[in-house]
Amino acid sequence: MDYTLAALKLMCAQLKQSKQTPSQSSFTFGGILFQRAWVQGLLVSVPDNNNDDDDDNRCRFLLDDGTSVIELFLSKSYLKQDNWVTGMYVMVVGPYLVPAGKNPMIKVHKIVDLSANPNREAMWYLEVIEAYRLFYQPLIED
Repeated sequence: MDYTLAALKLMCAQLKQSKQTPSQSSFTFGGILFQRAWVQGLLVSVPDNNNDDDDDNRCRFLLDDGTSVIELFLSKSYLKQDNWVTGMYVMVVGPYLVPAGKNPMIKVHKIVDLSANPNREAMWYLEVIEAYRLFYQPLIED
């Protein structure tokens, strides 16, 4: 993981439009190289933690930001930290991965429950627009 590359603030639809680089560990969004993504949205699918049949599936969540849905993969330590429930509004940062033959996903390095903040969604849209106009668009147009 190259931590000199910024975690891009993107909507899920933008994230899914990014292209994988030949190195297979990075992606580009309009020519901007990245490995990690920062997204926010509602948890629309949270596995039942009481079901121990498939440990891997207990770590998989779905997040909807209003533009698309992305799969999240949480480590077992995050599963123990909070009571994650459907409908929570969360901020997520982590590596963006597109495993062969599987859906795109974010392997969560950081997740924060922002449900208590009333303006969270409106502010997020403004943050993504601002990041795009100030940082991404000038690089894309060059």
